[in-house]
Amino acid sequence: EQLICPPGRLDPPAELEGRKTREEPSSPLPFLELPYFNGLGGFTPDGREYAIYLAPEQHTPAPWCNVFANSHFGALMTESGFGTAWCGNSQMNRLTPWLNDPNSNAVGEALYLRDEESGVCWTPTPLPIRELDAYRARHGQGYTVFEHNSHAIEQELLVFVPVDPDLPVRVGRLRLRNRSTRRRRLSVTAFAEWTLGTDREENQLHVVTQWDPQSQSLLARNA
Repeated sequence: EQLICPPGRLDPPAELEGRKTREEPSSPLPFLELPYFNGLGGFTPDGREYAIYLAPEQHTPAPWCNVFANSHFGALMTESGFGTAWCGNSQMNRLTPWLNDPNSNAVGEALYLRDEESGVCWTPTPLPIRELDAYRARHGQGYTVFEHNSHAIEQELLVFVPVDPDLPVRVGRLRLRNRSTRRRRLSVTAFAEWTLGTDREENQLHVVTQWDPQSQSLLARNA
């Protein structure tokens, strides 16, 4: 029966033919003066944020995490990017994987930026694509902010969960500022390894995705 009714397919986008463009230098990420700075991070002077500064090829000894949630929804972020998100129960109803590995600090979600002229691809977070430009992650109460300057583009990603329990969502706001001398064509692609249960290994065979053209949304369910 499944072979008789094949699922509808969307035509993939045209293959990008990158061309060489002049790479303009990016302004260095300003360094924050932090009291009691330990070489990687420290609290801001007002004590409201813990700022982590990652210079090129610099890593924290273990994932430094921030957990924020309301009574129905929650998420975890590390200094390197997205962690897991859950709804209702953080163990039984994970939306994305929780990779409990203190060494590799792999991620199951990402935001990819791509220059539509040159084809160069990168992420505003240290993972999964680590660039040689510096990164800063600021963990606050209920939110995390990532800052990164590369390819003459200033990038700021704010991630938070609303305090209102009637809003079971995690919000990500990406701000880009063009500091180059020409107009740019950039695309932003969100990627997630769906779990929709306890562990991705147990549930990935049962996850069904569907594109909703009316809301322009990608929906996923555990069949």
